[in-house]
Amino acid sequence: MSALAFPAAAPSHARGVARGNRVARGNPASVVTTSTRARASASPVAAATTLADEVRPDFPILEQDLPDSGKRLVYLDSAASSQKPRAVIDAHGDYYRNDNANVHRGVHYLSGKATDAYEAARVKVADFVNAKSDREIVFTRNASEAINLVAYTWGVANLKPGDEVVVSVLEHHSNLVPWQLVCAQTGATLRHVGLRPDQSGIDLDELEVVLKEGKVKLIATAHVSNVLGCELDVARVAEMRAKHAPGAKILLDACQSVPHMPVDVRSLEVDWIVASGHKMCGPTGIGFLWGSEEVLESMPPWMGGGEMIQDVFMDRSTYAPPPARFEAGTPAIGEAIALGAACDYLTAIGMDRVHAYENELGGYLHDALKSVDGVTVYGPGLNSPRASLAAFNVENLHANDVCTLLDQAGVATRSGHHCTQPLHRYLDVNATARASAYIYNTPNEVDVLVEALRDTIGFFKDINGA
Repeated sequence: MSALAFPAAAPSHARGVARGNRVARGNPASVVTTSTRARASASPVAAATTLADEVRPDFPILEQDLPDSGKRLVYLDSAASSQKPRAVIDAHGDYYRNDNANVHRGVHYLSGKATDAYEAARVKVADFVNAKSDREIVFTRNASEAINLVAYTWGVANLKPGDEVVVSVLEHHSNLVPWQLVCAQTGATLRHVGLRPDQSGIDLDELEVVLKEGKVKLIATAHVSNVLGCELDVARVAEMRAKHAPGAKILLDACQSVPHMPVDVRSLEVDWIVASGHKMCGPTGIGFLWGSEEVLESMPPWMGGGEMIQDVFMDRSTYAPPPARFEAGTPAIGEAIALGAACDYLTAIGMDRVHAYENELGGYLHDALKSVDGVTVYGPGLNSPRASLAAFNVENLHANDVCTLLDQAGVATRSGHHCTQPLHRYLDVNATARASAYIYNTPNEVDVLVEALRDTIGFFKDINGA
């Protein structure tokens, strides 16, 4: 069997980078083509230091042994939430130790420091996705809130009976339920498109048929599926929109792409993207919405309160321009600063390099799971771009039972519907197990997963007398 040629490590990266340092850009799909993935059932020869070898010391949580089993933690649940490097943990703590104060309006020293750090984090996020301006970045609690923000501002103001919103069957509930609610409120119709037969993505031919009907006002879909790992051909969707529905908007759920590949909002030709901080080495409680200044300016306020106003009278108010218009009340200051540190951390590594490493590791994970008898892996094969995650099932076993025994072996995976019940119904399964890797995971950890999975299958065969 051939060994995987994982990208060798560059010199040790800095814990932070200067504000404004931008990620190298390019076509993410061109970083490593799927044809370069070696197909092997054994772990690659450790001939060179990998990205994971370089960054693992930055993640203190990975150094622990689990109390019950004594086994070293193998964390393969990063699609749900990534682990945090020391640089991010330190940035969060430093704010509370040294700079803690409310932002904006305050004239005292600490308020000025906190405001500068908070707004510097906005610049870092803007640079990370190559936004034209930090005014295009709205901080939210999470990606779910960011989608709801768009739904209840632009959606309520613009959708009406006869209009259509199009989603796909693979959407996370956060990019489905808000549109159900807003369509019910406005009288608009919610449409959905299915998958290609090979599960390599949504059926774009079906989407084109819907767009040709001339009623679509919004396309809301995932950039990368959190279950199938397939990547949306955003360029083709934008091309079809321009041809058949030039007035329609596009919202991209980028929660599973922003942490893992270069994302350049200037080249995507979409109107909004949303992402969550905790999936990209940042803390919980913070996410962001990107929208062009023109689009954000057209959106009315959503939540009322401090900071989002310009002038307040007893009978009326005027409102601040974006992004302040959408950030009512005291924000998650420490979390935003820590998210900025996460952007620094990933930028210092290089998102091209992150994507290249994960492309190789994801291919290895996919093939390793498929080599196990009785295991079904969902999503595209290696002839299509796929994320470094794999949802799978074991014949005659429930995903919860599988993941419970994997946990006893020290391997953290996730079971259930992963907030995609319609997709699981479409696949005719009630749950899947999911292993999802990130920059700190190694091929050897995939081997540990597969060995534990074989042991799990053997255990159930023994107790069932098979």
